[in-house]
Amino acid sequence: MGRRKKGRAISGWVNLDKPLELGSTPAVSQIRRLFDAQKAGHAGTLDPLATGILPIALGEATKTVSFMQDAAKTYEVLVVFGAATSTDDREGAVLATSELRPETPDIAAALAQFTGEISQIPPQFSALKKDGKRAYDLARAGEAVALQARAVRIDAITLLERPDKDHVRLKIDCGKGVYIRALARDLGTVLGGFAHVGALRRTRVGPFDEKSALGLEKLTALGHIAPDLAALDACLLPLETALDDIPALALDDDTASRIKQGQAISPPDPKISGHVLLTHCGQALAIAAMDEEDGLIKPRRVFNL
Repeated sequence: MGRRKKGRAISGWVNLDKPLELGSTPAVSQIRRLFDAQKAGHAGTLDPLATGILPIALGEATKTVSFMQDAAKTYEVLVVFGAATSTDDREGAVLATSELRPETPDIAAALAQFTGEISQIPPQFSALKKDGKRAYDLARAGEAVALQARAVRIDAITLLERPDKDHVRLKIDCGKGVYIRALARDLGTVLGGFAHVGALRRTRVGPFDEKSALGLEKLTALGHIAPDLAALDACLLPLETALDDIPALALDDDTASRIKQGQAISPPDPKISGHVLLTHCGQALAIAAMDEEDGLIKPRRVFNL
């Protein structure tokens, strides 16, 4: 007989507005304890220096995390000119300085070089692995970490404001894997000097944005309202929030039963391709995918709701 899991079998998404100086993993742990959830996971790491949107999946929603990791993201960043740092942000040691302060038109012109498909070398202080070890662990131990450049996509960069000669505030719409710290570093280099991130906020991850986001203080207060955590549970977004860009297919009782047993079904529409969200009686049932070889829809992740 298996050991009973601790916590509640609750499922859904928490759109957390992560505070400054809290890491993504500790944030997930706090939300899991707050909701007394059996399991939790997050979609897209956010540095302790950064604030903003950190979608956290509870229960069966963890089966949809992979879809959110590929989601488009939006950031607002304050770039500081005049210094290069070991971490490419304000927390690192200063490695080099420059008196050069670029003119605003030059900054705007340089941004075009960083849009589209670009090659980017991640910061040494990153969670990427080198020879089986995290790059930031190697860097903290004093080792020089040579990470390989990789292709990333930046859809748009908007110059929001130039508060003074030392700073510029940018808005960045991008795909997965983009390091904003590397972007600030490289922008400084292109402009003939040095730069790093002074402040960073993520304002969107796929369908999760600031409109539905809640901070830890608000969530903690809601957790004290009722012993059954009903006020907290009302803040949960549906599991299928992460699947808003894939088609949905409603199933009848018999077909739904086959999916629950892991069986394939024939597509009701021959035009169906890729992933599809299967529902039954208005509730998410499974993520399935069309098998191109036999033309059948096969369940990939079945939800136990």
